[in-house]
Amino acid sequence: MGEENSSEEIMMDPRAYIIEERLRGVRRIIAVAGGKGGVGKSLIASSLALILKDTGMRTGLFDLDFTSPSTHLILGVRDLVPKEEKGLIPPDFLGMKYMSLVYFTGDSPLPLRGEGISNVILELFAITRWGELDFLILDIPPGISDTTLDIIKYIPQIRFLIITTGSILALTTAKKLIEIVRDETSIIGILENMRRESQRVERRIKSWGLDFLGSIPFDKDVENSLGNVQLLKKTEFWKALNRIVKEKFLNRI
Repeated sequence: MGEENSSEEIMMDPRAYIIEERLRGVRRIIAVAGGKGGVGKSLIASSLALILKDTGMRTGLFDLDFTSPSTHLILGVRDLVPKEEKGLIPPDFLGMKYMSLVYFTGDSPLPLRGEGISNVILELFAITRWGELDFLILDIPPGISDTTLDIIKYIPQIRFLIITTGSILALTTAKKLIEIVRDETSIIGILENMRRESQRVERRIKSWGLDFLGSIPFDKDVENSLGNVQLLKKTEFWKALNRIVKEKFLNRI
């Protein structure tokens, strides 16, 4: 047993220690996650970061969705690149720091899995210099992915915001994600997106012993606002999320 422990210590990636130093100035790290795709996770992560920035918080947004990074499309981010200075300094976008996989992949897919993904995550966190932040929002891939497990492993102070819709499939997959996450780290609460009329989600979440933060109604105008932050801020989606953040989310941090 002693030999096994020694081997594990020798094989520990030195980047894991660098990550701790890189994140030392970040007060709160929030992973926005969902059990499956299509629940609006990236839209909420992007909007949450902007709302926190608008309240006066020093905020960063990190798009780590290996399945398909999309926060740049949601926010209309164009012609930005990180600055190289003893690592990478995220560029400023609308008053917040912004990093995304698209800086490195462009529109091309990233055909990685397992150890390959772990190496990319380690490298990105090890080289990115966030400086002093009140919030760092992570948009991570849906489901129980290697990215999720690696983030929990290397960033023990992280907390999760889980996004779901009212569909049975979304709730079922969200519960599986919750069961993994709650054993390793803390969950701020569950947020329902694209709500129609049913009370199903609120009842289900409370039966699981978790905090239900609230519901965002289905808003057909959101699609037309993508890529234009000013239009996005005029939607009912934005107004509902803004209210939830200020009335409930910030009280649980």
